[in-house]
Amino acid sequence: MSLRLRRLLLLPKPSSSSSSPVRPWTPLRYSSVLLFSTSSATSSPSASPPFLPLFDPLNERPPDAFPSSSEIASAVGNWFRLGTVPLSLLDRIYAALESSPDDGSLHSSLASLRIPLSESLVVNFLRHRPHPFVTSATRRALLLLRLRFFDWAGRQFPYFHSRGTYHAVFRLLSKAQLASVVIDWLRVFSSASPELRRHPFLHGGSVGPTPRFHDTLVVGYAVAGKPEQALQLFARMRFFGLDLHPFSYHVLLNSLVEASFFDLADDLSSEMSERGIAGPVSACIQLKSLCCQGLLANAETRLRELAASPVINSRTAASHMVGTVVQAYCRKGKFEDAGRIVDEFGFTEVYGVWIGNLVDAGKLDAVLEFLVSKKFSEDYFPESFHYSELVFRLLEQNRLEDVYNVLVEMIEEGIAPHRLTMNSALCFFCKAGMVDVALFLYNSRRDLGINPSSRVYDHLINALCRGGNVDDVCLILEDAMRQGRFPGKRTFNVLANFLCQEGRLDKVNKLLVGALQKDVKPLPVVFARYMSALFKAGNLEEACLIPKIVSGEDASMLGRYKSTYVNLIQAFILLRQVDVLPQLILEMQEFGHIPSQSLYRSVVCCLCEMGKLNEVVGLLNRQLECLELDKRTCYNYFIDGAAHAKKPDMARELYNMMQKAGIEPSIDTSILILNSYLKSKQIGDAFNFFNYMCNQHEPSTKFYNIFITGLCEAGKVEQAVMFWKEARVKGFIPSLQCYEDLVLELSSNKDYHTLVKVIEDFLETGRPISAFLCNVLILHTLKSRDLLWAWIQSRESNNAGAVSGETQVSSRSIIDHLVMAFAGGIRINDSIDKLDELLERFFPLDVFTYNMLMRGMCKEGRIDFACQLFHKMSRKGFEPNRWSFDILVHGFCKLGKRREAERWMEAMYRNGFHPTWYTMRIYNNTT
Repeated sequence: MSLRLRRLLLLPKPSSSSSSPVRPWTPLRYSSVLLFSTSSATSSPSASPPFLPLFDPLNERPPDAFPSSSEIASAVGNWFRLGTVPLSLLDRIYAALESSPDDGSLHSSLASLRIPLSESLVVNFLRHRPHPFVTSATRRALLLLRLRFFDWAGRQFPYFHSRGTYHAVFRLLSKAQLASVVIDWLRVFSSASPELRRHPFLHGGSVGPTPRFHDTLVVGYAVAGKPEQALQLFARMRFFGLDLHPFSYHVLLNSLVEASFFDLADDLSSEMSERGIAGPVSACIQLKSLCCQGLLANAETRLRELAASPVINSRTAASHMVGTVVQAYCRKGKFEDAGRIVDEFGFTEVYGVWIGNLVDAGKLDAVLEFLVSKKFSEDYFPESFHYSELVFRLLEQNRLEDVYNVLVEMIEEGIAPHRLTMNSALCFFCKAGMVDVALFLYNSRRDLGINPSSRVYDHLINALCRGGNVDDVCLILEDAMRQGRFPGKRTFNVLANFLCQEGRLDKVNKLLVGALQKDVKPLPVVFARYMSALFKAGNLEEACLIPKIVSGEDASMLGRYKSTYVNLIQAFILLRQVDVLPQLILEMQEFGHIPSQSLYRSVVCCLCEMGKLNEVVGLLNRQLECLELDKRTCYNYFIDGAAHAKKPDMARELYNMMQKAGIEPSIDTSILILNSYLKSKQIGDAFNFFNYMCNQHEPSTKFYNIFITGLCEAGKVEQAVMFWKEARVKGFIPSLQCYEDLVLELSSNKDYHTLVKVIEDFLETGRPISAFLCNVLILHTLKSRDLLWAWIQSRESNNAGAVSGETQVSSRSIIDHLVMAFAGGIRINDSIDKLDELLERFFPLDVFTYNMLMRGMCKEGRIDFACQLFHKMSRKGFEPNRWSFDILVHGFCKLGKRREAERWMEAMYRNGFHPTWYTMRIYNNTT
């Protein structure tokens, strides 16, 4: 192999996520060339750190240039092509069988192939596994194709089926666990007409029972696992003076051993010796009999006798006998004795048996050590199939480094990959974090002869889900389902969850339908997630049908998830189907889920809005019977729901019920009632209840905060100012939100003199000024100079001082700077490009601040500085919104710069925003 190809195969070192130890195993040719990287390959599939060569004699690329994923995939693809060969005659026969629906088309298709029918060809066909792209048939369908060819061949003169072909088809049916079919076939065969018995194959050339006919029956019953009936037929033959063919003797002897009829097998073996038909095959079967009886010491002794005997005159027979003993020792767990036999006889044909048993037993370290020793001593390389089994087991244990070494060695030595090896290689790339390589090879599967297994699809889907590649996941899923492959249980859950997160609900639905058709039961959590995703997507009707689709025990298990009930309740609220809401709350509690305050609020609010007041009271009474909630808390939850529904009468009724039940309302309860009046804009009732509260409880800051904020939200700013003054007279300091709400409402009403008084009072509290207050002030100073005059008058009347220094800037001086700088527009000439940085000295900026500054710049015709602010905002991590783009489009249109306006309009659309109506009108009128 060229150094360039070796370099292309310097794959990233995989990270082993398994807890099992990874034994470093050095490949024969790479021990002095590779330096293992210590970084993981799972972080970035496209830029994984590869194994680095210690030196590069050809200097083919810079030392810091790693092979790309496409180069790795191309090199591995070239290796895969070693396992693909042109379609053989047997593959073409399979293709003709699959493409011919009736006997007429089948005969013409097979006749065109000019098939040289013979016993060996038919037997080879029955044992041949077709190329994966010749037929996509299942195992049962493949069996039917083989039987169809067997039937067709038997009707082609002058060819007739032999004992070997019948034995092959009987063995085929028996392996397919269709022994009953063999027996039924033999019964029909034994009752055949005399005309059939005169078949050239069955006819023995004499009148009466034919030897070939009985031979076939004996072989059939023996292969079907019925050696007693085979013996009866043999006895009947002997009664007529007939004898079995040597081939049939061996089949019958083997069936007796496999059925554990060891005494009968010994008798038959003796008779075969008397008749002179005993030989290497019968000796192997006798050795197998000793092994089956557990007489391994005797079998080993017999093995040495046979090895020295002239009877065993072929290496094939000798190696087969050694393999039989090795296999028996391994099945008993005596691997040391088996290894001793392997070393003693040294048949390379037995190495495969030894490796296969070690792999099956999970002794992978022993396999790797054995391979290393035999490479050095005998230059031995196992068959591709054994490599495949080894790679498969290493992958199961997540020993990715060893998998890498084995794959590289196979490529280096030019060992054609088995189909299982190809699939294992794809799984390896997925596990090693190089899913892009696996995907490249998968997309070239027809060219490379890859037949992906269910395991490959699972690994690909899992890896793609981890990488967030939803489009490729959907394509792989569709391909898999077309091929009849369905995700495994774990992959199914990962895939369903990923598709729900990505909003591919049509794919989730298809996945669930496919699971139900295949009698696969998805976990209830999958249905719960699917329901949640449907709710979020607005498919409420379909989501409500999910509990009906999930039947039986799984339907009840859906209730184990709180999200199921929460989503159902929210869906019925949106559908305004409120009659089921109380029952769902109760069922939810039966499963041990405690509804949250927000859920109670939503349910009660919806019931009140629909006029279901009796249902509200009924649900409340049921909740009071539960011990999960404190009764006062329960009343508060229901009063809160009625308040949000703007049903103050219902809230007050619940309040009165609470008092009648002897439960003293808390301050929080009273605040909820007050809020209900305020939200309903029943200001008179709110005043009365506020006075009632002040009589029942000592007034507090919390009372005033709620009342002032509620009045502001109701648009009653004059009353809000009145109660603000009352609170300040009583020594209470309203919250920051109260001040912000007052400033916002006063500025909206252009009551700047009162606004200034509120600001001054806020400054006297010693609190740092908030960004919200600064934004409101900037906004209204940009609009007009009225706020400036009000501020100047207040400053003059109070003799406010100037700024004392840059490091300690008072809150009042901040207001001074803002009002002076932005009164009637942006009047700053110096350092205007650093305006945002100047403002950051006073308060933290946000997107609203940047939008105001950009609007001010555009009003002054300084659109270039507005664009600079836009880019600064983006660089600082603020995400521009619809108004950010609209301001710039509007500004360019005002200046008549149509081309620039178009560019920003396109950027606006690309980001999912649309211009305002006013901006769109100016844009259309700009030439």
